[in-house]
Amino acid sequence: MFKLETDRLILRDMDLEDECAFVAMSQHAKYQRFYDESDCEPNKYRELTQLFVAQALEVPRQSFQLAVESKDSGKFIGTVCLRLEGNLQASMGCAFSREIQGKGLSIEAAKALANFGFSELGVQRIYAETISKNLAAIKLCKSLGMKQEARFENHRFFKGKWWDTVVLAILSTEWERFGQQ
Repeated sequence: MFKLETDRLILRDMDLEDECAFVAMSQHAKYQRFYDESDCEPNKYRELTQLFVAQALEVPRQSFQLAVESKDSGKFIGTVCLRLEGNLQASMGCAFSREIQGKGLSIEAAKALANFGFSELGVQRIYAETISKNLAAIKLCKSLGMKQEARFENHRFFKGKWWDTVVLAILSTEWERFGQQ
């Protein structure tokens, strides 16, 4: 089983026991603000849990969709992922339960996984795409040293309206200069 540790967190492969907490996290109204209603169905998160468990067994591994566990409580508090793509690039994302937000835990988890991607996997560029109104996600990306590379107007349609998206990224050379290692 894959595992990374930080001062306060354990990042590990998701397992089927994480399903209930993952589903519960996805049902919070604030969590659902930037997702289409169909993307927030409990059954979708049950299916995603099974997918993430299966992806951890793939060889070569292309997706590190990890459960984030609090060392203090031993509880599942969110997910963080790094999906490998061609040309030494990877996309990154995360989702955390509302109860722990604002404590720097998402930054701690994302930083550990980005560092793993650059130092252990040899990734050259990590990027994230999010809805432009998702200020918390943008703030997280910028705290990792990512810079906005693009903005796509009217890029996603859900909740009865069009949403702009932004892409933020960081290169391995910038990561080294940013002092992340």
